[in-house]
Amino acid sequence: MPQPDQATQIFETQRQRLLRLAYRMLGSMSEAEDIVQDAWLRWQRADRSGVESPPAFLSRIVTRLCLDVMNSARARHESYFGVWLPEPIAGTSDEPDKDDLTLTLMMALERLSPLERATFLLHDVFGVPMDDIAASIERDPAAVRQLAARARKHVQDARPRFPVADDEGERIAAAFFNATRTGDVAALRGLLAQDVILQSDGGGKVIAFRNPIIGLARVLRLYRGLARKFGVQPPDSFRPARIDGLPGYVSRDRGDFIQTTALQIENGLITRVYVTRNPDKLRRVLKALNVPETDATQH
Repeated sequence: MPQPDQATQIFETQRQRLLRLAYRMLGSMSEAEDIVQDAWLRWQRADRSGVESPPAFLSRIVTRLCLDVMNSARARHESYFGVWLPEPIAGTSDEPDKDDLTLTLMMALERLSPLERATFLLHDVFGVPMDDIAASIERDPAAVRQLAARARKHVQDARPRFPVADDEGERIAAAFFNATRTGDVAALRGLLAQDVILQSDGGGKVIAFRNPIIGLARVLRLYRGLARKFGVQPPDSFRPARIDGLPGYVSRDRGDFIQTTALQIENGLITRVYVTRNPDKLRRVLKALNVPETDATQH
C-alpha cells in the first residue's frame, strides 16, 4: 500500500488530468474543482493495497462523481436564463492545448446523454481503455462500445476539418474585434460565413442576447446597430487569447463589462461566435491572464 506521502504524490501527478476530465464533463471549473477535491478525500480513505493502476482508479472515482451531478447540471442548463455556455478556460497561443476538445465540441457534447459524454471523453479524448470505462460507468464493454459509437456520430460534424494556425487565428480574431468595435459592415462581411451563429451568455446578470443570432445578415445588423447606439469601442480593450482551444480574445465593452469571445473558423471564415459575459464565469479567466476586474465584473 502506498504510504501517505506517496499517495499524495500519486494523486498530485494526476490532479490536472482529473481536473480537465471533470471540467470537460461538467463545463464548470468550480464544479470540477469540487469533484477533484472529493476524489482526493476518497483516495485518502480508500484501501489502496489492491489498486493496480492509480490513474484508472482515480478516473473511475471522478467519472462516477461527475455522473452523479450531471443530471442536475443538465436541468440547470435547461432552466438557465438565455444561452448557456461552458465556463471559458483561456490561455495564450504559445501554450499547447492539453487536448483537442474545443468549445464547439463541448457544445456538441451537451446534446449527449451523461453516459455517452463520459464514454466519449474517457476513450476518445483521454485514452482510457474500454474495459476501464466499462468498470467506471458500470456497463459491459459491448454497451460501452455502442455508447462511444453513438457519441462519435453526434460530434463528428463539430470537429474542425482544417485546424487554424495560431497566427492565422490571432489575425482573424483581431480583425473581427476591430470590425465589431467600429461597426464596419464591409469588413465583417469578409470575415463571417453565411451561416454564422452568434451565442452570448450573460446568465441573467448582465445584458446578453437571450437567443442565438443566426445568419450573416442578422449578425451584421447587430454589430452595426451596437456601433451606432454606443459609439466606437476603445481599441486598447483587446487581449488575444485562446478560449477553450479556439482563437479569441478578452475585451472590455462599452459598458465596461469584460467578456470573452471565442471564434470557430472554417476555410478562413468565422462560423461560430461564442461570447461569455456572465461575471461568475470570468473570474478564473481574468486571473489566468492577469486582467484586472472592474466594478461591473464584480457585481
